[in-house]
Amino acid sequence: QEIGISSIKVTHSATEAVDGAEVLYTDVWASMGEKDKIAERERLLKEFQINSSLLQHAEKNALVLHCLPAERDKEITDEVIEGRQSVVFDQAENRLHAQKAILVQLDKWSQV
Repeated sequence: QEIGISSIKVTHSATEAVDGAEVLYTDVWASMGEKDKIAERERLLKEFQINSSLLQHAEKNALVLHCLPAERDKEITDEVIEGRQSVVFDQAENRLHAQKAILVQLDKWSQV
């Protein structure tokens, strides 16, 4: 489906989903308070684990992101999260600076 200059494609194949991708982004499969759903989510999503094999289907210099904390070797492997294409820790550091900027702005507004 075309939306403006972007397009959206729905697929149930992980390799098809990342084919030619420049950025891969993942998150935990079960959030806090959903730990009872872990086994079912792992069964459903294991094909979508970001690992070196899946990463080979993306662009050669594709970047990998994760908002952290990660369940290592579940949604993303240690090899990938620590690998050269991962910008996960830069992403986390940038989030810290963005949060600090929000606090500064909120403080300014509270003094008005």
